[in-house]
Amino acid sequence: MDYSYEIFAKSKGYTAVCGVDEAGRGPLAGPVYAAAVILPEGLEIEGLNDSKKISEKKREKLFDIIIEKAISYSIASVDEKTIDEINILQATYLAMKKAVEGLDIPADYALIDGNRMPPLSIDGETIIKGDANSPSIAAASILAKVSRDRFMLELDEKMPQYQFSKHKGYGTKLHYEMLTEHGISEHHRMSFLGSFLGTK
Repeated sequence: MDYSYEIFAKSKGYTAVCGVDEAGRGPLAGPVYAAAVILPEGLEIEGLNDSKKISEKKREKLFDIIIEKAISYSIASVDEKTIDEINILQATYLAMKKAVEGLDIPADYALIDGNRMPPLSIDGETIIKGDANSPSIAAASILAKVSRDRFMLELDEKMPQYQFSKHKGYGTKLHYEMLTEHGISEHHRMSFLGSFLGTK
């Protein structure tokens, strides 16, 4: 992984290039998170990679390094009520938009993980597997993932019956068992539970 995408954007005249990624599109419960990160060009962070490819312990360590070394970073979330109202794709776009707009040093170009461009007020491009090809996106991936996991761990303390610490809200066998036993909570995404409710 190198800074070729960031360098190419700067060669076109952009000066502050941020990487953007999300976490939590698929779970049955909890918010969707997004982060935007501007890194110093050429900064090497050992072990930086797609957040899904590294351990939780490693992600936690990298989280601290990223927020210390970044020129600017921003983390945003959109709750499950809004996800149900506007759908997960639009909620993900909104989280990304909020993250980019939350940077204390404004970005003028965004590198977005995936193949769909959210409606941003700045220029940008999408990069398939960007979290494995751009350090800025990889950093954003880690900030979003760790932030969401921390939220789910806090939720686990408030609602231990759902065992959120074990599945982080994803649709695992255990999670469905807890839903069957305890019912749907205020933190569940109703629009994701059609098959469980028998409405799909």
